[in-house]
Amino acid sequence: MSESIEDAQTDDLTDGQVDGAEDAPAEATTDGSEERTDAAKPTEPAATVLLLGSGDLSRELALAFQRLGGVVVAADRYYAPAHGVADRSAVIKMNDAEELAALIEREKPRYVVAESGVIAADALVAVAERGDIEVLPAPRSIRLSQDREGLRRLASDELGLPTVPFWFAGSAEELTAVAEHAGFPLVVKPVVGAQRDGESVLLRPDDVEPAWQRATTAGHIAHNRVLAESVVEVEYEITMLTVRTTGPSGPGVQFCEPIGHRQVGTDVLESWQPQPLSPAALDAAKSISARIVNSLGGRGVFGVELLVQGDDVYFSDVRIRPHDSGLVTLRSQRLSEFEMHARAILGLAVDTIMISPAAAEVSYGGADSGELSVDIGAVLQEALATSESDVRLFGRPGESEPPRRLGVALATAPDVIIARDRARRVGTALRKLR
Repeated sequence: MSESIEDAQTDDLTDGQVDGAEDAPAEATTDGSEERTDAAKPTEPAATVLLLGSGDLSRELALAFQRLGGVVVAADRYYAPAHGVADRSAVIKMNDAEELAALIEREKPRYVVAESGVIAADALVAVAERGDIEVLPAPRSIRLSQDREGLRRLASDELGLPTVPFWFAGSAEELTAVAEHAGFPLVVKPVVGAQRDGESVLLRPDDVEPAWQRATTAGHIAHNRVLAESVVEVEYEITMLTVRTTGPSGPGVQFCEPIGHRQVGTDVLESWQPQPLSPAALDAAKSISARIVNSLGGRGVFGVELLVQGDDVYFSDVRIRPHDSGLVTLRSQRLSEFEMHARAILGLAVDTIMISPAAAEVSYGGADSGELSVDIGAVLQEALATSESDVRLFGRPGESEPPRRLGVALATAPDVIIARDRARRVGTALRKLR
């Protein structure tokens, strides 16, 4: 299924905007109409941004905020990568409401930005209700990002979005009954936490109990419910990076070109942009993405995970922050997913212009990876010998939680096929760093 892992289209949608606006981004409102807005600007020169979650990707986001004049406070439950670049940092239990409230009271940020799935959402709702601090992307989206059951019911029951058949179970016995009803294979996921964390595929009745144990013990939040999904044949798994902004005339959304992705075992995530879709599938992908993002509300980048089979598109999940599949935008777009997220949150103008087809491979290492025994310089020399290539190396052992990102291999090319081949060559070299 989806990696750990969201209206009418012109023939040339290189700028990712509805109906190809040129001078100002065209924004799709909740009723499907379009509006042009002048972006609101921060009212103070150095807005303080509190990042709740400080992993590898938050480090990139912290730098994006700082380049726009923001003062960044990075928080996490351990000394994390973003702590090394932030203006100030804190180590707290982010799912402890009292600790989180005390940190916010001490730092008095202008923006609180959720970058983790383990946060005391109720404390953030209370902060937002005071009105002097913005909680982003929005308290509702933060709460639902921690509740896969609530999110799926919102998508399917309230919004009527197409999904694959799904069920929820509150015990191993209920999961057994679901499997007997739905048949095999069946994908089982925890209702909280990262999508790939705790995921299993049931092939036979004997798989039920191990899958239940794996799903209910994954992550840092205790839970006793699981999501079970039928396995459907799909051509593509895609991410629609959808940027929600607000302006004087109201909210609007912009779309990046579709990003295709696939998980290769547990060690590699491959992504590429653009993923060609039929006009009908692209229209459906945009419609689904706009509806779920507008329902969640707020500002920022949302990664809407979709399954595509021909002209049919199914909603799978939505991420309320930049994620691994969007790392390809570091080279494919004028603005990366981190720059778009920072701009949208600060109320600045955003564009989704793609400048080149590109591909990326994210390599992962085990939790017990030791110190490097290879020459980093020699590995980089081999990796960067590939045409139009680039790399990003992530934290060393002990600096990030498992699964640990080793790095991302990036490549551009005249077309996606060549870009993917180049990224694979770069990624093969980077995996020598394990």
